[in-house]
Amino acid sequence: MSDLGSIAWPPAPIETARLVLRGSAAQDRAAFVELLASPEVHTYLGGPRPRDRIERELPVVPERWPGSFVVDLDGAMIGQILLRRAPEHLRPAAAGSVDLGYLFLPRAWGHGYAAEACAAALDWLDDVLPGEPVVLTTQTANSGSMRLAAKLGFTEVERFRAWDAEQWLGLRPPATPLPA
Repeated sequence: MSDLGSIAWPPAPIETARLVLRGSAAQDRAAFVELLASPEVHTYLGGPRPRDRIERELPVVPERWPGSFVVDLDGAMIGQILLRRAPEHLRPAAAGSVDLGYLFLPRAWGHGYAAEACAAALDWLDDVLPGEPVVLTTQTANSGSMRLAAKLGFTEVERFRAWDAEQWLGLRPPATPLPA
């Protein structure tokens, strides 16, 4: 099991048909504030954080750490993809796996951007850390995230209760390397 922290960060931008996944920059700060303070975005994530607190605490270049991609559409941030090790205390079934997370601004919902960006991030992960299983956790009430998990190839491992809601844990098996 390799560490995401051992990868040179940020990597070269990842381009899809419509999007660019890249490291964060100072120009993304306002979009990060909007993303983290949005009640719609945080409906299934315990609620938004207070905007004034985010503006006070968020660094000039936010979220610049290995595994955090800005999702860029036409030069503007519309979301974030997160790849990080699942904490040991989260769920035993997920411990040590790479955890996929994503947040998108409401104006970006319903256009397939999350599927496109997550698929590109997972392809990148398969290249830099071959053989890594990936987990995804979402509330079962979040029908959009449940559909996205299925589209990305995640299958249910377990359901559990946390944060006063039923949670779903899915696993995407490691990509099988092509024979040499």
